[in-house]
Amino acid sequence: MSTSAIVHKLWNYCNVLRDDGMSYGDYVEQLTYLLFLKMADERTKPPYSQPSPIPDRYGWQSLLKKDGDELFTHYLHSLERLGK
Repeated sequence: MSTSAIVHKLWNYCNVLRDDGMSYGDYVEQLTYLLFLKMADERTKPPYSQPSPIPDRYGWQSLLKKDGDELFTHYLHSLERLGK
């Protein structure tokens, strides 16, 4: 995926969040958390193959296994636990 495609996709997510009533600061904060989790996951794969600082139960892959309210609840719980 090209850089411009990633930027375009990110702005589309921002538009969705804004349309759902989130302020600019709120959706930038949430996207930052998601990008952090995704980047930590990417660094576990080649060519980096580094251990993740994020416990598996709170990492990116755990988010992919959930949907809807279960995803939302798990995401909030994960942020609370990682914040400690």
